[in-house]
Amino acid sequence: MTARTILLVEDNPQDEMLILRALRKAQVANRIEVARDGQEAVDYLFSRADRPAGAEDGLPAVVLLDLNLPRLSGLEVLDRLRADPRTALLPVAILTSSDEESDRISSYRNGANSFVRKPVDFPQFAETVSRLGIYWMLINDPPR
Repeated sequence: MTARTILLVEDNPQDEMLILRALRKAQVANRIEVARDGQEAVDYLFSRADRPAGAEDGLPAVVLLDLNLPRLSGLEVLDRLRADPRTALLPVAILTSSDEESDRISSYRNGANSFVRKPVDFPQFAETVSRLGIYWMLINDPPR
């Protein structure tokens, strides 16, 4: 079995660095691909959508998706993923600094599997990301 990939969609370099560090510290050994805007995420995902399940370069196991992104917002990315049968069931966890109830509701209405607010405090941020990585990579049992 090949290692499953995580796609991190994050435009803030500091948050990207903190997320990658927290996942490494939690010993999440999966390959992590990074898209730095919404269009780059869509291009990455749809270039892999027709590959066989389990293929090393196929769809990731989970997408960690920020909402406030350049080119295409996180909600626009989510809409595109849910509209296509090849990616409709792909697990997507929103990882955002937004605490707006409207963002939370829109995320779930548009098919997000999870909504996690990025804590401001670094130790809490690291713990949250660690738990998120462990859950999606080791505990969750996605559709095949």
